[in-house]
Amino acid sequence: MKKLGKKIMVKNDTVMKKTIKYILLSLVLLAPLTSCDEGFDEMNINPVQPTELNPLYLMNRAVLFSSPAGTSLTYEIAIVQQVVSPNGGVLAGGNFNQLNRPFAIGTWNKFYRDVLKHTTDVKRFTRDDPNRANLYHMARILHSYSAMILTDTFGDIPYFEAGLGFLEGKVDPAYDRQEDIYLDVLNELEQATAGLSNASTIENGDVVYGGDIESWRRLGYSLMLRAAMRHTKVNPSRAQEWAVKAINGGVMTSNEDNLVIRHDFNYTNALGNTLNATEANNYYLAEPFEQFLREKNDPRLASIAVRFIGAGSGPDQNSSLAGNPPAGVTLSRSPEDQMGFPMGFDNQTIAAVVQERGLQSFYEFSQVDRTRMTARDAPSFLITYAQTSLLVAEAVVRGWVNGDAAELFENAVRANMEQMADYGSATEIPSDQIDAYIEANPLDMGNAMEQIGEEYWVSTFLNGHESFANFRRTGYPALTPNPYPGRDISGEFIRRLSYPDAEFAVNNQNIQAAISRQGPDNLDTRVWWDASTQEQIASNN
Repeated sequence: MKKLGKKIMVKNDTVMKKTIKYILLSLVLLAPLTSCDEGFDEMNINPVQPTELNPLYLMNRAVLFSSPAGTSLTYEIAIVQQVVSPNGGVLAGGNFNQLNRPFAIGTWNKFYRDVLKHTTDVKRFTRDDPNRANLYHMARILHSYSAMILTDTFGDIPYFEAGLGFLEGKVDPAYDRQEDIYLDVLNELEQATAGLSNASTIENGDVVYGGDIESWRRLGYSLMLRAAMRHTKVNPSRAQEWAVKAINGGVMTSNEDNLVIRHDFNYTNALGNTLNATEANNYYLAEPFEQFLREKNDPRLASIAVRFIGAGSGPDQNSSLAGNPPAGVTLSRSPEDQMGFPMGFDNQTIAAVVQERGLQSFYEFSQVDRTRMTARDAPSFLITYAQTSLLVAEAVVRGWVNGDAAELFENAVRANMEQMADYGSATEIPSDQIDAYIEANPLDMGNAMEQIGEEYWVSTFLNGHESFANFRRTGYPALTPNPYPGRDISGEFIRRLSYPDAEFAVNNQNIQAAISRQGPDNLDTRVWWDASTQEQIASNN
């Protein structure tokens, strides 16, 4: 025991001596620092590091985040029956009419956390700087665009206090009524388009239009028209007032005006990332969309679809795309070979359909060609001349403005088909095919609203946010409800997405207030502008 105690004492004594040495050494080292602090701050400043951030960089970052989220395949694109998956788990959503909260947050995260936050910052940094007036108004337009996507998807959202956590300490922003949001969006767009000026600094570094004022102004008025049309079910007079204002202001006139995000392998297409990675073999062209195009001999089907005839597995598809098709597998992009995936089946129940059609597996159904329209560097079209022309045609049919609805419809179809060339030469549609299709499918004024709605569905392909919104607003295309038996909805279609779980944890009081106004946080509750017939009658009275 004595020996053990002695060892401990010796060890502790050694530690103490070392500690004293370290303290003395530290004092010696600190001595010259405390005596030579003059000029210390200047010595430690990097002379080439920027001290402030050009808000244009934040604006461009917001633009790049504005393309549709990869998770829109889970809900929005599946709800409108353009692309669907037979798989459940993380992919369950619009394909099965099921609530899948953990995987329904892509739209929220992208447009609330990223785009809306960045545009809020840009507006704050530029609103009092007359030299950056154009950038300020550009940010207001993009801010309105992202706010519309968020409120169209969820209903009431934080808007007036959104993105102000750092700037003003508003870390628990109030949820605002959708009608109030839309009224402000319309006013913002009116002021922003009026404020843009060639006499102010031109933001040449803008990744959308290179600072071109007329292009931004036409974008603002086209978005105003889109926002006006959201009111057709609940407030037709307001819809007409603002639609007329937008059209008279000057909307898009050609594909040169399109709001399109040009991706590369540094800033990739989110849908392309999803469909070229883990989900490459899990998503298929939905039968209603494929049949619609094929039955009308629409040349866009050849630009969109690919089918791996004879494929028995996902690797068969991958090998075929790589130029090494297995024996018995044929890669086809011919419209006559395409076969869309029927709605209402999962990867087990589809087996009966596979057997009935004499297929090897469900991997034989058509897909969106992930080497073309959903490549990682494929562009994303957000607001286009084709879509805008269709909305103007609708305003003409409603008697709100003068014009030739048939010509506007034809211009829209032609523009969307010509737009296919932007994905590359392999998707370009020859002009003679465009002419033939337009001649065979003119606008029938007795069925104009349905035709316009159907064409809008096609022209917003892969932009699930806008397809989903316009489908709810117009009821077109007249889709057959998804018959999948394990549904979480009581109505025929999903009407909105649920709020993210995280919001209940960090902003519960305000989100509960929104739910009490709007209705249960489920897939059946309608957003304000998507009123049912009874609600619409009450609102209009």
